[in-house]
Amino acid sequence: MSILEEIARERRKAVEEEKKLLSLMELERLLEEREESSHNTPGKEGKSFYQALAKEGLSIIGEVKKASPSKGIIAEDFPYLQTAKDYEAAGIDAISCLTEPKYFLGKDQYLQEIAQAVSVPVLRKDFLIDPYQIYQAKLLGAKAILLIVSLLGERELKEFLSLAGKLGLDALVECHDEEEIRCALSVGAEIIGVNNRNLKTFSVNMENSLSLRNLVPKGQLFVAESGMSKAEELRLLEEAGVDGVLIGESLMRAESKKEKLQELRSLLK
Repeated sequence: MSILEEIARERRKAVEEEKKLLSLMELERLLEEREESSHNTPGKEGKSFYQALAKEGLSIIGEVKKASPSKGIIAEDFPYLQTAKDYEAAGIDAISCLTEPKYFLGKDQYLQEIAQAVSVPVLRKDFLIDPYQIYQAKLLGAKAILLIVSLLGERELKEFLSLAGKLGLDALVECHDEEEIRCALSVGAEIIGVNNRNLKTFSVNMENSLSLRNLVPKGQLFVAESGMSKAEELRLLEEAGVDGVLIGESLMRAESKKEKLQELRSLLK
């Protein structure tokens, strides 16, 4: 069993437990009540996730995460809220927040508090295997969700994309190879991400994004995920027509988020 399958299995168990505490019907009711009460809406108004990535030039999504299966603990001291505020102050385009609790040590609370504290759009980075989690993301204040093609398959991916659209959420659809990209395109994904990390071996190869970029038409946004830490790498991706990059570890480990972002952007057009 791959690490991805392990995580998905754990998430299915966790979601079933969460449903016992708050049913889908109750979750939908809470969302409706919040929509009717605009002053109680978490997450500040601002650009959508799609708009943040569609701007001219290469957009940067900064990730907020405490740990990962491949690297273990990344941030022993984890001032997640300050990290998000530092990202925004440094000019980040969007934020990705891990909410998976067992392998990445994430929490829904992190996303909710970050969404309330910043104006840039926030992505719920998790392993979504149930529509319940999409409603959760909306209630927590996310502007976008991550959908992983290899976890869902074509039918579920299409259903999840449709639900996200109805709830006003953008979706970053993550692919790892040509077949998955074709699947994402066939169901109308507007933001396609390519993960440079092999989730079976944890090895990272940036060539994955570069080689798959041409499969995605210019009308759809393309995001490179994982493994970028140098300005030269971002310049190569920009030259290849990549619209955005999702950067986690190198930004999380940087003492100054502003200086690290300036360094990463130093060779961009």
